Amino acid sequence: MKKVLIFGAGMVAGPPVKYLLEREFQVIVASRTLQKAEALINDHPNGIAKAFDITQATDEELETLVKECDLAVSLLPYIYHVKVAKACIKHRKHMVTTSYVSPEMKALDTEAKNASVTILNEIGVDPGIDHMSAQKIIDAIHDKGGKIHSFTSYTGGLPAPDANNNPWGYKLSWSPRGVILAGRNSAKYLKNGEVVEIPGEDLFDHYLPFPVHEKGPGDSEELGLLEGYPNRNSIEPYIDVYGIPETKTMIRGTLRNPGWCNTMKKIADIGYLNLEEEDFPSGFTYGQLINKLLDKPLDSNSKENLMAKFGLDSSDDVIKRFEWMGLLGDDTLPKTKISPLDALCYQFEEHLQYASGERDMLVMVHQFEYATADSSKEKITSTMIDYGIPNGDTSMSRTVGLPAAIGVRMILDGTISDRGVLVPVKKSIYEPVLKELEEMNIGFNEKLEKL
Repeated sequence: MKKVLIFGAGMVAGPPVKYLLEREFQVIVASRTLQKAEALINDHPNGIAKAFDITQATDEELETLVKECDLAVSLLPYIYHVKVAKACIKHRKHMVTTSYVSPEMKALDTEAKNASVTILNEIGVDPGIDHMSAQKIIDAIHDKGGKIHSFTSYTGGLPAPDANNNPWGYKLSWSPRGVILAGRNSAKYLKNGEVVEIPGEDLFDHYLPFPVHEKGPGDSEELGLLEGYPNRNSIEPYIDVYGIPETKTMIRGTLRNPGWCNTMKKIADIGYLNLEEEDFPSGFTYGQLINKLLDKPLDSNSKENLMAKFGLDSSDDVIKRFEWMGLLGDDTLPKTKISPLDALCYQFEEHLQYASGERDMLVMVHQFEYATADSSKEKITSTMIDYGIPNGDTSMSRTVGLPAAIGVRMILDGTISDRGVLVPVKKSIYEPVLKELEEMNIGFNEKLEKL
């Protein structure tokens, strides 16, 4: 029986653990919180829960776990992937992550090949399903002699329409800190042959209305209007990875409900995304924190100060969102030493949870404009709308975790035989993964238009 070691028992770990246990792998879940690992194993005879904290563990403790497995899956924060990868290479064990390939991970490619080790990255949803589904269409266009002129790809994890019932239009199916930290990222993309670069502090100024003309499973109406804004570096390495040097437009972005970008821009402008920890007196309130960020007297009216800062009145949706989140009132900071970003993260976690029975939603939209072999112009819009299961797995956990689990199986059964640091853009990888996901009702609808 092949042994799979999964580091992390967080919000996306459930579906891959379940998938692998059902296929008669032995699964060891190593988590800082033993109870979370035990809950995932759920007394399955092939499951083992272990207490393990990557932030405290020695290299020897990490390697002891890695040596006992055939493959390690890191669902830890991305900063720990390279540490796990080095242990895997040292002991000739394969590895899977759902995160972007960092420069440090990419630098391990030769070592991994020399050790005959596969390190498969970016096999979640974004990155992951986005790569695989896009590459499938790109390859089909190229195989027919076509040339890509424009490729845009947007993804969002959002509440399903029936669960979209708070002023922010957002709920957490992912780490709140990761969601907020993404608002600090700079962006770079290609638009009509011109490179556009956006510093992190201006990210939320660069959004566009994004209509989704597609119905979700069981829906009677189109999803409707969202907001799309650019995500990280859309150019490197993706133009090369996808093999589309001919494209004049290349944009990868994030989708949110209307109002998100305007609100997060105000959050960023007042300094709430600052990571520097400060010491606060016991009982310091969020209203006082707003005043401090705005350089106003601590005992002044935080709502009026915020309105004056941005020229807003009390009926503005931004003010309503700040109020609803408890950012203007007497809620006290959770710790006396904390950064503004982590203070915000705490309120996100307190206020943006799904209620029992509510569903999340994953939306992914690819748009390709291209010239065919006979120089006619066409456009393909490929859309995935996937819902979570009420009182069951979220769409986020399924769309992130299941591709990774399929990748684990394919490495261990020999279907994936490439070695080194990989992303899933080869037909031998993406085709069977997408096919299996379709069998789980995770798939795309495609529309072809003549331009």
